[in-house]
Amino acid sequence: MLAMNYYDAAGRAAYLAGFHAAQALISERTGRAVKTHGGVNAEFQRLVRNDARIDQELRAFLGFAYNLKAIADYETGPGSEVPPALAAEAIETAKRFVAKMAELVETAAGSTAR
Repeated sequence: MLAMNYYDAAGRAAYLAGFHAAQALISERTGRAVKTHGGVNAEFQRLVRNDARIDQELRAFLGFAYNLKAIADYETGPGSEVPPALAAEAIETAKRFVAKMAELVETAAGSTAR
């Protein structure tokens, strides 16, 4: 997407990857399915509040990437496109976010299987 200059799509994809990864962590830890953007972000923040394995950039990722999705989905007029640098940053952080959520889900699954 970045190579083809689809920056809005890249920002949206980065957000959705993180959103679904956060949903997986929430489901694994709580047994509940949270479906709204605000609900997922709030529950994610609650679950990782004191978790040293989650750095500040990852804690802020859902909010940051949601803003890119909102620009792509709802904004019109000047400044209504996701800037290339932010799209690239979102993609890179999404990769790290998804990998960390997978690690945490695996850890949680392993601890409940014992």
